[in-house]
Amino acid sequence: MSAPKRNALGRGLAALIPGAPAPSATAPPTGIASRRPSDGTRTIAVEEIHPSPGQPRTRFDDARLDELAASIKTQGIIQPLIVRARGQEDGGGYELIAGERRWRAAQRAGLHEVPAVVRDVAPTQAFEMALVENLQREDLNPLEEAAGYQRLVEEFGYTQEQLSERVGKDRSTVANALRLLRLPESVRGLLAEGRLSMGHARALLGLEVAAAMEKLARKIVAGELSVRRVEELVRRSRDGSKTPQPAASAPRTPSASARDLAMRLTRTLGTRVEVLEVGKERGQIAIHYHSLDQLDALLERLMHS
Repeated sequence: MSAPKRNALGRGLAALIPGAPAPSATAPPTGIASRRPSDGTRTIAVEEIHPSPGQPRTRFDDARLDELAASIKTQGIIQPLIVRARGQEDGGGYELIAGERRWRAAQRAGLHEVPAVVRDVAPTQAFEMALVENLQREDLNPLEEAAGYQRLVEEFGYTQEQLSERVGKDRSTVANALRLLRLPESVRGLLAEGRLSMGHARALLGLEVAAAMEKLARKIVAGELSVRRVEELVRRSRDGSKTPQPAASAPRTPSASARDLAMRLTRTLGTRVEVLEVGKERGQIAIHYHSLDQLDALLERLMHS
């Protein structure tokens, strides 16, 4: 990830989503106690706030919620929630954009009102703000993050490049996150529970076949295999499944010009490149990579060169 994008995240949601308007100046729905300090926050009754059905985060740790509730009892809610007004057809009140953990913990702490900033934003902006807020706090597990990216792609038409710019993440990070959704459901469950690491999950994707991924995932959990060991097993599995080329198609010994070209490509791309001559005017170029991150970097360079 480049330094400028990290700095962009540090400026907060308003900087990342310049189209988001200032806090709403309209009156709150009837029956809501409201106080508006000069910083734009207001106090809203807890029962008038509703979680967003599109909340990127799906898991809330009870122990951590209890810790946060204890902190709120003594210190109060330091950072206001971000909400949007719901239409009367949706039952009125407010929908959470950011701060569901604080809202849940406030209820455990016995609070009846919470500080909040009301934003007049469209559903697309609301979801994007929720995703970015969770990413800033590193509150999402890898699958929640991937599902959030996928929703922005499918429902709102974002490209991976646009996602990278909007959430302040490197494009390869976004691409690797989306790949996790190709894992079988049982393997995704192990990842969500923390029994598999991101490194394990990304190595498993090299198998491509769901049954093979599930089998190796069980071995990882049972044998506590390291990521490097899993990568080695995946590499052996893939090498063993390759179909040998017919003798007539076997590459010949590289000529001097082919070796020279291979050396120049290796220097340019920063990874081993082979030029394989099959016939007088036919051949293959083999570009070696050793990780998904390196593959993404190579693809980025080749497609944008």
